[in-house]
Amino acid sequence: MSHSRRDFLAGLTTLAVAEEALGAAQAPRESQPGDAELRTRISRADLIYDHPVARSEEGMPVGNGRMGTLVWTAPSEVRLQINRADVYANNSYSNSFIERHNDYCGGCAYVEIDFGASQNEVFVAPAFKQRLSVYEGVMSLAGNQTSVEMIASPERDVIAAQVHTPGAGPASRPIEIRLRMLRKASQYFGGELETFAREHIAAVQTRSHLAKCRLRLEGERIILTQEFTEDDYYNKSAVAIALEGQAAKAEIVNETDVRLTAHIGGRPSTILISSASSFDRGADVVREALDQIDAAAAKGYAGLKSETSEWWRRFWKLGSVKLESPDGTARLIETNYHYFLYVMGASSRGKYPPKFNGMLWNTGGDLRTWGAQHWFANTSCYYEALFTANRLDLLNPFFDMYSGMLEACSVAARQQWGAQGMYIPETVYFDGLEKLPEDVASEMRELYLMRKPWAERSERFRSYAETKHPHSSRWNWIADGKWVKGRWVITERGSGPYGNVSHIFGTTAKIAYLYWRRFEFTQDRAWLRERAYPMLRAAAEFYRNHPNVEKEADGKFHIRYANSNESVWGARDTDEDLSAMRGAFAALLRASELLEMDMDMRPVWAGFLRDLAELPTTNDPDALKPAEYKGPEVFARGRQPAVKAGRGVLPDPNSLPQWFFDLCNAGAPRAETLALANKTFDSYFSKGINADTPVSVLSKLAIAGATLGRPEAVRYLIPNQIRAIRPERSTAYRNGGVLANRMTLREGPQALDAQRLGRAAEALHIALLQSAPAEPGGEPVIRLFAAWPKDWNGSFQLLARGGFLVQARFENGAVAQVQLRSLAGAECRIANPWQRRSVVLKRNGNSAETVEGELLRFPSKPDELIELAQV
Repeated sequence: MSHSRRDFLAGLTTLAVAEEALGAAQAPRESQPGDAELRTRISRADLIYDHPVARSEEGMPVGNGRMGTLVWTAPSEVRLQINRADVYANNSYSNSFIERHNDYCGGCAYVEIDFGASQNEVFVAPAFKQRLSVYEGVMSLAGNQTSVEMIASPERDVIAAQVHTPGAGPASRPIEIRLRMLRKASQYFGGELETFAREHIAAVQTRSHLAKCRLRLEGERIILTQEFTEDDYYNKSAVAIALEGQAAKAEIVNETDVRLTAHIGGRPSTILISSASSFDRGADVVREALDQIDAAAAKGYAGLKSETSEWWRRFWKLGSVKLESPDGTARLIETNYHYFLYVMGASSRGKYPPKFNGMLWNTGGDLRTWGAQHWFANTSCYYEALFTANRLDLLNPFFDMYSGMLEACSVAARQQWGAQGMYIPETVYFDGLEKLPEDVASEMRELYLMRKPWAERSERFRSYAETKHPHSSRWNWIADGKWVKGRWVITERGSGPYGNVSHIFGTTAKIAYLYWRRFEFTQDRAWLRERAYPMLRAAAEFYRNHPNVEKEADGKFHIRYANSNESVWGARDTDEDLSAMRGAFAALLRASELLEMDMDMRPVWAGFLRDLAELPTTNDPDALKPAEYKGPEVFARGRQPAVKAGRGVLPDPNSLPQWFFDLCNAGAPRAETLALANKTFDSYFSKGINADTPVSVLSKLAIAGATLGRPEAVRYLIPNQIRAIRPERSTAYRNGGVLANRMTLREGPQALDAQRLGRAAEALHIALLQSAPAEPGGEPVIRLFAAWPKDWNGSFQLLARGGFLVQARFENGAVAQVQLRSLAGAECRIANPWQRRSVVLKRNGNSAETVEGELLRFPSKPDELIELAQV
């Protein structure tokens, strides 16, 4: 089937230039060509249920990026749990949560909308219909003579629900809207108990931590607040609910519930649910929540819905894909890709990134498996794909959180490791790491750097550790614990100061490298100077000054006593760290050159990079490998000695640091590196790659395969990762397999996630549009459809490094059309889509020049539209 240029442009609408080239959503153009086709394509990702879900975790996600909920039903109720990304019960200084998985965050309140018809159940088949429109951000629900439509306002922290029930008379139904606490306990608080009862407060004490929930009424509005305190720490949230368009009765029902009741038959009524949160003791979160309701009420439901739909329509104009294959697999990928973007748009616009384990979708309270700390490896699943997706604004919570902990992590680098720069551990609280007492810090350095025997720990150090959370990287040598005769007894992992995440250093450099990557995509010098450069410099200086990074007899810098992700502990020359140093120092040198900063340090950094030990391979006599290994030369996880060598030989498929730091890209300066990468990739698949090849939720193997130009990675690995054909959590619902809402419980109970969809999205991007440099810090090169199956068709609008918004179409085994919009006016370097044929450039619709060669290079101007066509 042939397509005209007009069809192509209609299929993927050109993006207006984003403000400061950061991809911010712009106001839509009226009657823009292609809107109907775009709506149809994006709507293929809608969730459609014809019967109630069996579990709350399979509800439909509705959120504005700051607050969110799944929407599920009981026979006569619509149920929600209001969650926020900036609600944390405790921070890094907590001494109160010592058991694994028992710290909590995110949850604010339960909400139930009860239509009071238990004798005539409302939300049951066959009348039941529920749909989530991802194109407009609207959830609709219909039952017996009742309907509900719900949106989350992007502009204010309000979820609005418009409800319809039968008119007046015998068929009319009362509606009851309940706002309910997440926790309640019977504990003794002395004379305060009478105050708590009088003011409708429920308090729960956990060692030094106090959680207080309070019910309030203000006119016809109901309010629930939460307050968390521990020593100097404070966090407070509020949820308020109002019923607009109908008189309602507000009353406190019992110790945990407050409700609104009304008869609403005959005309639509609007329920407004607002929330607010603050770490400031002086902030009035109740007033803020009520003000949000006032602003929303002034708009009315129709205004809120229109505003929400317009925001989502602008969101979808930023970029999308259109994929086709004979067997329908490409359509599966397309559908899940757009759904992933919806989930991120609905959950990543707040002060902090959503937690990987639950995001904004918890339904059973705020206790979630893996607790309240952020794991970078898991968090990265959500964020690495957003650059090419042209959703850079959704990355802001990620960058804001890590920038916000820079000072704390700089102190940690000195205290814990005797280094400079910063140390961001793999698992970390939202505010970083606590500042330790100097005597504890001094002993920790000696123990963790392996300069003091573990058995010689002081009683002071032991007792200090007993109050710390074992998920924290700093204290991860604690395996678990149990209560024995009233005392908490720690169980150690048995390898001294080591645990799965205790000596992971590469995370620091990975985070810094993502700051650099944002510059690569935007060419924003202000970002590079103010945000990226401090992180790159701090990451490099951490490694350069680390006491266990030393130049050895071979004249090379080596690192000792480091982890390679979670499986290898205390090894020499881990692949994670040698890759991280290569990436961080190369990017730092390039940034220093561009900004003309630290010129005196450049020779020092360049010398360090030049003298860095080679990446470990199985040809090294001291490589971490079984003694009987007879396979090909491949990348290894490290060199001996190691405290724990782990199983297997190959780099951890969930991290693949050689690929993360652009060491295995097409055009790499050393051909043997690329050959080694291909052999390594092949070695993961002893039985080849086919429709039955499992790909784990966190795996980056599809990303690696696409980077190497392997179409089988797209044909099989991406869809198999989406399908999760091998469920990974036997203790979770459906064994951690795919739920009705396309998410999984891979991380365990109450830890809903979309991690695999993020990994698959990143692999898809690389298959369609590669724009990485040949080596870290180098010039980006655009490559189109480098790993795309020849019998699949595809088109896209995506963002490339260098600040180019790219539209391209692949049809009948060849690249059919290519169009670039230069957002930053950078030089374009693109691999010739038609090999060696001459290519005509059209600039803003006018023929300009002809370029030739396998690599095309040409200048551009900001906002210039450049179309490429073969002669």
